Amino acid sequence: MGKLYIVATPIGNLDDITLRALNILREVDLVAAEDTRHSRKLLSAHNISTKMIALHEHNEEHKASELLTQIEGGLSVALISDAGTPLISDPGYRIVEQARVRNIQVVPVPGACAAITALSAGGLPTDRFLFVGFMPAKQQARVSALGELQSQSATLVFYEAPRRIIDLLTDLDAVFGSQRKICIAKELTKTFENFISGTASEVRQVLLENEVLQKGEFVVLVEGFVEEQGLLIEPKILDAVRLACESMPPKKACGLVAAISGYKKNQLYQAYLDAAGTESS
Repeated sequence: MGKLYIVATPIGNLDDITLRALNILREVDLVAAEDTRHSRKLLSAHNISTKMIALHEHNEEHKASELLTQIEGGLSVALISDAGTPLISDPGYRIVEQARVRNIQVVPVPGACAAITALSAGGLPTDRFLFVGFMPAKQQARVSALGELQSQSATLVFYEAPRRIIDLLTDLDAVFGSQRKICIAKELTKTFENFISGTASEVRQVLLENEVLQKGEFVVLVEGFVEEQGLLIEPKILDAVRLACESMPPKKACGLVAAISGYKKNQLYQAYLDAAGTESS
């Protein structure tokens, strides 16, 4: 029986590939690539002529079984994506899952990963992080998903396409509030690699002022939620709570304002009670 190798490839600079990965790509019988035209450039750069087939999100479901049958027959296959580590926001899950069920050996060949690369140089905490990947394309779904992540204390790691980066930053500012630190990393390991740090609104403004910076693939790092004792609530936020309380119970009002401000519901409720007590004394 052959083996299925999961091979990480460069995320930009073609030199960022391990010696082991090069040896595997030369020695296997077949390379299953997300886009054979794209991956041929990498293989050609390293004088590798191994036969390639396409394995992408649109054909993976039916192609996986065929490939695994070939592996059971003795062929060795290397799975690669367009860039970075396969399966991380890329195709490959179905074939790996089925390979495990069929007792086919799956061998990871580690290397570049955009999320880890950005974390290593982004300047945000790395002791705990949550990889989120791509957010929903539609705003309502995206805002809802961000709301579920609002209280996460780990650094959040998003991927985003250039056409949606401004929308994501806008929603991050609206849902997480104006206090969170973020860092966007674009074109990692490429000629125009760039890290831009600040709040979501500050980074958004930098991109709006320079359309060139809106091009490329992005990794967006967002500081996790930090609950501070005695946190000072901005006056305008308390005003929003008071206004909401005119038409709904205080706890519900605090929950509504929390969803768009970056504060926790219990923080707002306590600040509301404290303010009410002060005003009545």
